[in-house]
Amino acid sequence: MNIQNKTVLVLGGWGLVGSALSRKLVAENPKHIVITSLKLSEAEDATKKLEHEFPNKGKNYFIPWGGDIFVRNEFKEMNRLDILSDPMKRKTLMKDIMEELSEEILKSSTIYNLLTLYRPEIIIDCINSATAIAYQDIYTTYRSVTKAIKNKAGYDSIVEETEKMLCTLYIPQLIRHIQVLYSSMSFVGTELYLKIGTSGTGGMGLNIPYTHSEEKPSRVLLSKSSIAGAHTLLLFLMGRTPEGPITKEIKPTAAIAWKKIEYGEIKKRGVPIELVDVPITEAVPLTGKFFLCSDKQYKTTGKKLKSVYIDTGENGIFSKGEFETITAQKQMEFVTPEEISNVAIYEIKGGNTGHDIINSLDHATLEPTYRAGYMQHMAVEKLAQLEKKHNIKSVAFELLGPPRLSKLLFEIDIIGLICKNMKQILKYSSEELSDKTLELISSNDDLRSEILSIGIPILLPDGKSLLRSGNIKIPPYRGENELEINEENINRWSTEGWVDLRPKNMKRWQDRISELIKEAESIPEEDTSSLHVRTKEYWNNFEDINIGKICSWLFIHEEKGTRMKD
Repeated sequence: MNIQNKTVLVLGGWGLVGSALSRKLVAENPKHIVITSLKLSEAEDATKKLEHEFPNKGKNYFIPWGGDIFVRNEFKEMNRLDILSDPMKRKTLMKDIMEELSEEILKSSTIYNLLTLYRPEIIIDCINSATAIAYQDIYTTYRSVTKAIKNKAGYDSIVEETEKMLCTLYIPQLIRHIQVLYSSMSFVGTELYLKIGTSGTGGMGLNIPYTHSEEKPSRVLLSKSSIAGAHTLLLFLMGRTPEGPITKEIKPTAAIAWKKIEYGEIKKRGVPIELVDVPITEAVPLTGKFFLCSDKQYKTTGKKLKSVYIDTGENGIFSKGEFETITAQKQMEFVTPEEISNVAIYEIKGGNTGHDIINSLDHATLEPTYRAGYMQHMAVEKLAQLEKKHNIKSVAFELLGPPRLSKLLFEIDIIGLICKNMKQILKYSSEELSDKTLELISSNDDLRSEILSIGIPILLPDGKSLLRSGNIKIPPYRGENELEINEENINRWSTEGWVDLRPKNMKRWQDRISELIKEAESIPEEDTSSLHVRTKEYWNNFEDINIGKICSWLFIHEEKGTRMKD
């Protein structure tokens, strides 16, 4: 298809892939490029950047639009929680999702109004629809309903929670979205729809070690993959419908990066993370019951968490340690948005890249690339340079998940501050190493504050005292604020997301490092083939303690979270 003089609608145009695609589209000379985002301010920001980059295109070439395309037009600027909290709006949303598609529901929808306003010939959908739907989290809604029933709440309360659950059901929302999208495109005469989809797991399998405090594999994460798969098959049906638009889907199976690499404030949901300080003297005795939410007012330092980070767009910002872990070979690895954009535009113009999953479900996934693998070193090096410049370690922010990764990154970083190289770790007894970690945590206020401020508690060597802030990731809140403190729970919580300074955990780290060294040294010197990756040279002959590389190795060996397909 010729893109020239066509109106192109880029859904999710503020995001990482959407921004890259919008830039690439300019060379094809479309009539207009409509940039949408959940917030109008984001769309306006994206258009301003494009206008600055392409000043010859004039003021009205890039058109910003903001709103939620998954609800009716009158709700498009509202927060979903606000809709669900309003009885009348909630009932309207429930009807829009669950009732048969009527002309009133169709014409009231945001998608219909958006498409009839701009009548695009080409739509490129970069919204992570699977995340938007699945992360409404039916399981949390289920707990609210069952809790209301268990507590014998009033009729109105049970009805309210049940209605919220009905509004959260994944498949009805997805079906209604496709129905409205198809009907609206048919009405305005859209010629081509291309979806930038997702596998839901960055190309990894059921052994994926990355979750957000849920069980592994996470039901919420698997819900995202399920919705992504269901979405693909619904698009597959749409592409087989006579008189419908040409339908294509590009489905990256790797992490997508990156937007920028900088030093600055670390924000969660747009709000800077405040640093708290909990001295050793305020360690919490691990007796009685464990309270997930504490009434205690924790002292803030007045400072915000600042560090070196890499911005991966809608997937969030990562520390050097987090980025290096997930993009390491046999983890998620990554693909660049520019590569996705090249594939998308080639497919729109009628080319056959082999990556259109609608035409080839078996062979269409876009795997990690040589370019990204090469550039990973550049990104890590840039992060390291900024670390040195700002005299700071970019370890973990706990925005990626799981808390286990943050805990592991900080543990090996603490050990690395004590030991000069890997082999020195093995020279101490586990008790000596434990004592030294306590000395470091006690004296290094900044390090202690950073760990606690991102929600990672610190279990002291006695195993009976805990440093924590008001925000903790593990144990996660699952409807109960009081949890039993016993040895089994302490061991589980420390494994899942507490920095553990106990001697037995230091022994565990020594065993890991010993196994890592043994593995590398077992590779024969004369074997210089491409068979091996993690050689002695990869580990710089064990002179470095590279936290990202070590944790990626650990996830492969200990978590069994290896990537099967390269």
